[in-house]
Parts: sequence; C-alpha cells; structure tokens
Amino acid sequence: MSSQIIPVEPFDYVVFGGTGDLAERKLLPALYHRQLDGQITEPTRIIGASRSALSHEEYRKFADAALKEYLKKDEYQEEQVKTFLNRLFYISVDAKSDQGWDKLKALLDEGKERVRAFYLAVAPGIFGDISEKIRDHKLITKSTRIVVEKPIGRDLASALELNDTIGKVFREDQIFRIDHYLGKETVQNLMALRFANALYEPLWNAQYIDHIQISVAESVGLESRAGYYDKAGALRDMVQNHILQLLCLVAMEVPPSMNAEAVRDEKLKVLRALKPINEGNVEKMTVRGQYKAGASAGGPVKGYLEELEGGVSNTETFVAIKAEINNWRWAGVPFYIRTGKRLAARMSEIVITFKPIPHSIFDESAGRIGQNQLIIRLQPDEGVKQSLMIKDPGQGGMRLRNVSLDMTFAEAFNARSADAYERLLLDVIRNNQTLFMRRDEVEAAWKWVDPILKAWDGVGQQPQSYTAGTWGPSQAIALIERDGRTWHEVI
Repeated sequence: MSSQIIPVEPFDYVVFGGTGDLAERKLLPALYHRQLDGQITEPTRIIGASRSALSHEEYRKFADAALKEYLKKDEYQEEQVKTFLNRLFYISVDAKSDQGWDKLKALLDEGKERVRAFYLAVAPGIFGDISEKIRDHKLITKSTRIVVEKPIGRDLASALELNDTIGKVFREDQIFRIDHYLGKETVQNLMALRFANALYEPLWNAQYIDHIQISVAESVGLESRAGYYDKAGALRDMVQNHILQLLCLVAMEVPPSMNAEAVRDEKLKVLRALKPINEGNVEKMTVRGQYKAGASAGGPVKGYLEELEGGVSNTETFVAIKAEINNWRWAGVPFYIRTGKRLAARMSEIVITFKPIPHSIFDESAGRIGQNQLIIRLQPDEGVKQSLMIKDPGQGGMRLRNVSLDMTFAEAFNARSADAYERLLLDVIRNNQTLFMRRDEVEAAWKWVDPILKAWDGVGQQPQSYTAGTWGPSQAIALIERDGRTWHEVI
C-alpha cells in the first residue's frame, strides 16, 4: 500500500546558499525525490543563488555530483536526473550589494504567474539583507513565500529583532520558519495516533500517564559546525526548537481542526504553560554535559575541546531537563528531555509511560507486571511500538511477559521513508503552514529557554564531563532516578 501522490502547481524555488552544505545534502536531493514521485509539474524551476561565480551548467554539474553522493544507486535514474538538472539555474548575487539582483529579477519575470519561494539557507546575519533586496528589486508577487532556517536568534532579544527585520518585508502568512523534525513521518503520526483513534486520547492525561521522555541523541561530534556550535550549545541548538516542538505535539490539547492556525494555537498554549526554570531550581531540574575522548562504532574519537582546537570552552554538548507543564491535563506529569552529541547511538524517540495498574490479581510466580509504554521512534527506523503484558504461551501456570506490538513504517507500507525536507519544501508551495513555526511560538520558546541560560551563568553551573560513546553524564541518570524512574533502554 502506498500513499496517493498529489502534484503541486508549477513553482520557482530560489535557494540562497545554493552551493552550501544544506542545499547539497538535503534540498537538492529532496526536490529530486519529489520529481521522481511525480509531484513536481512543468515548468517548475530551481534557482541556486550565492556569491560564487558559476554558470548554469557549472551549477548543474554541482547538483549532479550531489545527487550521485546522496542518493541510493537505484534512485539515481539517468532520464529523471537529466530532467531535474534541466530545471536548475544559477545566479550569482551579493546580499549586501546590488550585484546580480537584476539578473535574478529577469529570470524570475519569465514565470510571474508561478508560486515563488525564497529559501534562506544562509547565516541568519544576512536574512534581513536578503529580505530587503527581494523587496527593493520588486521580486515579491501575490504568491511569494520565504523559508527561514534555524537558528531564529540566539536569545529572545535577537529573535525579536530577526522576526521584526523579516516582518518589515513579508507578512506573517508568507513566512515559513522551518524545523525539519516536524516533517518526519513519525512526528505527524503522533497526531494521527492521538486524534484519529479512540484508544489513546481518553488516556492522554495525568490520570493515566506516569511520565514522558523525549530523547534526541547524536553519535557524531562537531563535524563542520564548530564555529556555530560553540556559540550555541545543545540547549539553543536542539531544545529551543526541535525538542520543544516535539513536546508541544505530545502535550497540546485537541485542536478544532488540522488548520495551521488551530494547531499552532494549541502548541503556543503548551509553551506558555511550561513551568519556569530559574536560579532557584536550575540545578535540580537540569544537567549540562560536555564529552571527552572516548570511542564510537568507528573507533577512538577526540573530546570536544580537542575537536574545537581552542582548548577552553564551557559550551554544553549534552543537556537533560525535567520539564513540567502547569495545566490541568499535565499537572504532576514530568517530561524528561535529553539531547547530546557523541552519545552511544543516533536515535530520536518519544516514550510515553503509563501508570502501573492499581492492583494485581496475580501472585508472585506470574512475574513482575511492567508499565505499558508507547514508543514513537523518529530515527532511525521510523515507527511506533506499544508494550503490553501478556501470558507467556505454554503449560505450567500463569507467567506474564512484556511484549511489543511493533510497526516499522518501511516494513508496514513497503515504502521508502521520505526525508523530512521533501514534505516541508512542498508544503511551502501548497501554502500549508501547519508544520512550520509561527512567530509567537518561536518567541515563547525563547522566553522559557532564556532564563535557563541566565540561571546557568548565575549559579555557575558547569558542564559535567562524559565519555564519548556513552549516554551522557551520570548526573543525567540521577536526574530521573531520584524520582524513581529510569531512562528508556535503547535497543
């Protein structure tokens, strides 16, 4: 069984930073996959834009090399690639001068009637410059959208400034703040599980749920992001956006519809209900970590300071937080979140642990009765797993065993798991903002994160050392175990 492919209307996608890492690894392969599935219609064009001096043909060679590197062999189909490359164009532009903008305008004017999307795959420092150039050179049509990559600021003040800068040029309904985690199949299935089944939603509250864990673990280190990451750290890089968005989808009330504004209204309520973490409770509610030399599947790896080559830094590469939501649905239910680099495995999952049964009718010989869990795996191997207690088959009395009903999407639907960018890129064209962050969401998230950053400085809370290839500092284990709980064992 496969989903129905619905083509989108023709469009022009202008990718600023068109020769950058994101375009090479994600955007170009994602758009190719949408063409491969028949979702892109003629005469769609993809226009790379950056300061590099390239011809159209040179850019097509760059894109061809990217497809060869990042596609599977059976996905690289000669005729499809030829068609895709023919829809690629390139303009050299400078965000801080007028160089190249007239050429971009002349190219875009050939398709004034099409949907026009500008993707800012560039440093946030030039978001404003590019936005103003787009306005000044009269490139905005009635069907224009702009896509903004994270980070949206590094604190509340800078986020407000950035939103103001873009907002002076584009209306809010034209701005798509992208968080690729929201494009993952499993994230959207979380909403389907909650709101399309009678089974879960009646139990989705403090009366039946014991606690919730959200883990986003990376096995890699800094790679090519040292300059950015050391100024950001795990809290800014992952918690403020990806993890808080996941928390919102888990915790939000049932929206009246799947309308983008209805969904985002409910997410905003969750962010505003988060219990503040400040100097009075930050050491009890948070753990910071920084990896030291250790080992991964590929062998020995350097510590953070060695990779940084700077020698001194108190930037956290790991953070664990006990978050609480002050509303009726979630009063008393802790949300344990953790994320980090150089952990034991690459894994992202949400674990909902239900409360134990109030009374057991079975004697001790039946074995321990475990708590039911719903495990939503975002990566790798996207899927959903529900743990249940059953009788162990066979003679000899009642013996109970915890088993899982396991559905891996790739196996269940016999289909390739699409990259998150594939859906989000075309949601921009469809003008569907459901999976994108609204301005007030971004600012509400910073209002919760900012006090944590200030509290760390205020109390002098330093990152705790952990060995690369483990699950973080021992203090993160203590954070959850002092409540009589434990982190979900990854298998």
